[in-house]
Amino acid sequence: MNGPEIHVEFAPGLRLFVPHARRRGATPVVTDGVSTLGHVVESLGVPLTEVGALVVDGSEVPVSHVPRADETVQVRTVARPQQVPGAPLRFLLDVHLGTLARRLRLLGVDAAYESTDIGDPALAARSAAEKRVMLSRDRGLLRRRELWAGAFVYSTRPDDQLHDVLDRFRPGLAPWTRCTACNGLLQDATKEEVADQLEHGTHRTYDVFARCRDCGRAYWKGAHHDRLEAIVERALAGYADRR
Repeated sequence: MNGPEIHVEFAPGLRLFVPHARRRGATPVVTDGVSTLGHVVESLGVPLTEVGALVVDGSEVPVSHVPRADETVQVRTVARPQQVPGAPLRFLLDVHLGTLARRLRLLGVDAAYESTDIGDPALAARSAAEKRVMLSRDRGLLRRRELWAGAFVYSTRPDDQLHDVLDRFRPGLAPWTRCTACNGLLQDATKEEVADQLEHGTHRTYDVFARCRDCGRAYWKGAHHDRLEAIVERALAGYADRR
């Protein structure tokens, strides 16, 4: 680029995306005079899914704004809770976020998940076709224009990932209503209806069951229930704390 020079300052939460030299204060950026501010911000490493307000010399501007010489730009983070208008709030997670997908489903959140790497174009196309928020740690995927909406998953730890997604989007929670395997809705089932999935000890010990309407998988309060209950309780407590 060889055009107007502007000064860009990134909010602290966005500085992990940019080179170290640009992480403190407003740093000079040379533009080409025709690219939009959104393009400039992305060229510096920040996916627009993570950008809230763009403020130029004290006034908010759209991503389509073309920077002029000597402008000072503040790039802010997305306001929380983030609103995603135009469709019911639901998610699509890439192959690397299987544990997060299962935990969201445990809480009753509609979370589709691709267990194989189908490629960025196919993921972006599914996000658009089903109007799902794409959750990923892949910055390139989040920059694809055909996405319905997207969000970067900042942590590699499932506990932190779940907390961040719930804090950012505040989806409605309905624990124990979705299949953690396929995302389908659960319904009550009798022991006889799921008997073919039960080992003898389970058949003898448990009497309350649910079954997925889509894949038919059976659920009951087995050996792992306490661990799952703890995940649910932490999530619900976090919601109560933010009221």
